Amino acid sequence: MMNDTIAGVDLAKDVIQVCVYSNQKVRSNTEMTPPNFIEWLANNKPMRIVFEACGTSNYWKRKSTELGHDAQLISAKLVDTVRQNQKNDKNDALAIIQAAMLPDIKFIAGKDLVQQQMQSVLRLRELAIKQKTASHNQLVALLLEFNIRVATRTGGLRGAIESTLEDAENGLSDEFRGAIQRAWQQYLEVVSSIAVYDSCLEKSIKDAPQCQKLLDIEGIGIINAINLYNILASQEDAVFKSGKDAAACIGLTPIQHSSGGKTKLGSIGKHVRNKTLRSQLVTGAFTYINHVNRRSPRTKKEVWLKALIERRGKKCAAVALANKSVRTAFAILCNNTVYRAEPI
Repeated sequence: MMNDTIAGVDLAKDVIQVCVYSNQKVRSNTEMTPPNFIEWLANNKPMRIVFEACGTSNYWKRKSTELGHDAQLISAKLVDTVRQNQKNDKNDALAIIQAAMLPDIKFIAGKDLVQQQMQSVLRLRELAIKQKTASHNQLVALLLEFNIRVATRTGGLRGAIESTLEDAENGLSDEFRGAIQRAWQQYLEVVSSIAVYDSCLEKSIKDAPQCQKLLDIEGIGIINAINLYNILASQEDAVFKSGKDAAACIGLTPIQHSSGGKTKLGSIGKHVRNKTLRSQLVTGAFTYINHVNRRSPRTKKEVWLKALIERRGKKCAAVALANKSVRTAFAILCNNTVYRAEPI
């Protein structure tokens, strides 16, 4: 049975600060090593443990839950706001408890092992795409310095590099040719890595049947399905009470400027926490809209979508479709249902 004790845990790479609060009094505020913290979790009675959301917090949340504790994650920004004194590990651990005891606090949903692995592969893929873009732009710019232009009709970057290396009369040294050859091989390795990451995501989504259901939603591919699954599937702490709350968190609802009983709705905000996810959802919706706009509608949603395109344009319709997709994904994951588009 869970007691009334609350432990605030401030995580660091090598040490963990644990502050224990019970009966309206701080009982201890001690520093531990990770092995000692695991031993402390195993030896203490089940209690409420609150971690500041940061690196390794998902692991420690799962570990604490396995040992019978009620583990939760809290926003680091909220903890920073509540902390009264200077920043150090002891004050941070105490501030975690103080923040967790505030009324109507929304905790952060943790990720299980499958979700965390898929998220890690996504992060590796995102980094590889940035490296690919950077390498491509650098090679194009360096070749242009020698008036070697990259054009689609001549085979693109591959054709430009191969013709440069094969041309023995362009005056380039062997050392420079070797450097360009190595840079080109590095670019191809990054492209190959992206293909491997895509294959890993396709296989890993099969281990999460709930995530696989999201692929049936219009404009949702593997990347968007995994992102939505990671955000919406962990609902043990009731982070989102409705699909509308989830869409607002992603930044797909108008910003309110309401006061004095008057409701004023603006555009969607530029500064949101999930800017990358919002961009990917809108891009996927835009792709689906372009596909639907070239043929007659087959479902009632497509009829609504085409009417919205005629009334407000493609951009507004893409945001509206992305909003509806998030709400649909929320309903599928919470109610364990399957999405079926209603035909005309």
